Amino acid sequence: MAGCFAFWAWFRLDKSVFWLVLGMLSLMVFAWLLALSPADQAGRANVVYGGIYIVSSLLWLRGVEGHRPDQWNVIGAAICLVGAGIILWAPRGI
Repeated sequence: MAGCFAFWAWFRLDKSVFWLVLGMLSLMVFAWLLALSPADQAGRANVVYGGIYIVSSLLWLRGVEGHRPDQWNVIGAAICLVGAGIILWAPRGI
């Protein structure tokens, strides 16, 4: 969230180029952490990240932008987390 927001702030809010540096560092750390997942599980790691990203976006909306997510935002985020959990923890056959 922070990496993308930094680019947005530089572009849309006329923040200094320093924001781009912070954004790039944030995105590099994210990519590095994602790369730590086993190669055969990378797809599932991305799915889990997607669910977490949606929830984090709503928390960002509330905490940083000051807008309260409505009930449909919360319901949709919950559905996404349940879906990510099913993909991550579902029993798998051989």
